[in-house]
Amino acid sequence: MAKFPTSRVDKLLSSMGYGSRREIAQMAKAGGITLDAADLLDVTKRIPITPDLPTRMKIDGEALDPVAGMAILLNKPLGMTCSHKEEGALVYDILPDRWRWRNPAISTIGRLDKQTSGLLVLTDDGDLLHRVISPKRHVKKTYRAKLARPLNGSEADQFASGLLMLEGENKPLAPAELDIISETEVLLSVTEGRYHQVRRMFAATGNHVEELHRESLGGLSLPDGLAPGQWKLLSGEEIASIFQ
Repeated sequence: MAKFPTSRVDKLLSSMGYGSRREIAQMAKAGGITLDAADLLDVTKRIPITPDLPTRMKIDGEALDPVAGMAILLNKPLGMTCSHKEEGALVYDILPDRWRWRNPAISTIGRLDKQTSGLLVLTDDGDLLHRVISPKRHVKKTYRAKLARPLNGSEADQFASGLLMLEGENKPLAPAELDIISETEVLLSVTEGRYHQVRRMFAATGNHVEELHRESLGGLSLPDGLAPGQWKLLSGEEIASIFQ
């Protein structure tokens, strides 16, 4: 029989952003916590953290949030920043407020700048985050870019060469794949995550990116019907698809 880690109820719920341990004790006293449809009054009780716990425990009548180790797929809108601290609209504003207080904290896997939209994965799983961004993994990121000027015809060869140098850097870019949709619209797949990389690549060819949208991360794509500003929890299979 599988063994699962255990935790005190108040410690677990506090780490998930539901409040301080004192607030959680008060919530339990008021009948706000149930486990297997029975009131859970003793928050010092240790319980096993099983995969089905979110379906068995309810907080004020609502199913428990996912426990640590979750991944979230967000269709990032324009105008939002991938930061915990900057001023203005943040991608974290889209998620439930209490998730700001989760420990481990939820972080974005890589960043999309304010004027880039599309697929963004967030997680509280540090191992997953580092596996995705590790240069050794070569996880492909595909972007749809709309350009200010028509292509000059040499971009695909330049990007695939592994010799293109960005301004201010002394190491050439890894080979990247360019698929041409029209003379001003392309799909560009890269395996690195350098600062403003896609925009700087086209700047190096004398062009300018007017619109940028990330379409996929490895084998994971935005599902149909997930509108800008909407998010969904990823299954284990969907997470694994990133590395396919």
